[in-house]
Amino acid sequence: MAEKILIVDDDLETLRLVGLMLQRQGYQVISARNGKEGMSLALKELPDLIVLDIMMPDVDGFQVARDLRANPETADIPILMFTAKSQVDDKVTGYEAGADDYLTKPVHPAELIAHIKALLSRTRARAGQQVQKSATMIGVLAAKGGMGTSTLALNLALAYFQRTRKEIIAAEIRAGQGTWAGELNFPNAEGLNNLLNMRSGEVTRTAVEKELVRTTFGIRLLLANHRIKDFALLQNAVPQLEAILHHLSTLGDVVFVDIGNPFLPGFEKVISYCDEMILIAEPQPYSLKRTSQLMDELTEYGFGKSKILNVVIVNRVRADLQLSALQIQEMLGKPITLVIPPAPEQSYHAALRNVPIIQLQPDGILSQQINRLAALFADRLNK
Repeated sequence: MAEKILIVDDDLETLRLVGLMLQRQGYQVISARNGKEGMSLALKELPDLIVLDIMMPDVDGFQVARDLRANPETADIPILMFTAKSQVDDKVTGYEAGADDYLTKPVHPAELIAHIKALLSRTRARAGQQVQKSATMIGVLAAKGGMGTSTLALNLALAYFQRTRKEIIAAEIRAGQGTWAGELNFPNAEGLNNLLNMRSGEVTRTAVEKELVRTTFGIRLLLANHRIKDFALLQNAVPQLEAILHHLSTLGDVVFVDIGNPFLPGFEKVISYCDEMILIAEPQPYSLKRTSQLMDELTEYGFGKSKILNVVIVNRVRADLQLSALQIQEMLGKPITLVIPPAPEQSYHAALRNVPIIQLQPDGILSQQINRLAALFADRLNK
């Protein structure tokens, strides 16, 4: 997404020329004709950089800079003072007010662009140093819907927490298709929606953390609602989704992401954040055929090569109606990581009691298999 630059200047010709020049460089430009309007737009738009004049009729640039630095929402936005005031005292006042750089008019366009690029580059580098990705992000995916990605992501996150006691997050990122809030009887499932409805610049680490729900069983959840109409939110909110995933990766030790299927808007962006992938399939010919095709596509993104791809078979039918493990591996050309047995009664009673399946019967066969998968990840990630 193009970086956003706010120009604050009472000279219309400066606004026009500088704005056009920056647009040609690929930046998104917004403009204000006085200090009050500039401050208001800065708070509303949260630009990546502000080009600020000093001599304006209402509030001068020095005061605008001081106000920006005094407000926590705008305190870190880089400010380039661009003015005709060229005295040393003016420059000192500008830097003391909070300017990051100071240029005097007139200036060659190439020099202005160079200063802007340098400021933005330093800001990006500084942000990367302050909060770096720390979590391992594990995606849970299937070739089609209804394969149990949500159930596995939630219960695996819980099993991993019980084994390691680390900071674990599980995230539903499919607006309009959330299930966890209903299954666990949480009254508010608007966390994902609240973030997707923000401007991309407003999706900060603090905003994401605020929407995480701390559960009584130890993990934190980012919840999505189940209103079908809200699925359309993702069509125009991929930058927000990217920001959510980035910040989630700084808020925990391991993040389990319920991706669902490859038809998720922004799918390529989502899987680029994942360090490992769990691919769910059923032991049926057509399901395995589609899974095999998806595996081939995932290799283009490094899964099965530089990134680990785990294949989990979810069995929902009698043993005599399914393919054998050997047949499955021959069809997929890859060893199976785990087979999860059918557990309809356990699932039913867990739903009645609003608890994750592995909480209901910790010693059941299904719980044992999920715990085995959690142990596999724990052993690998803790080396």
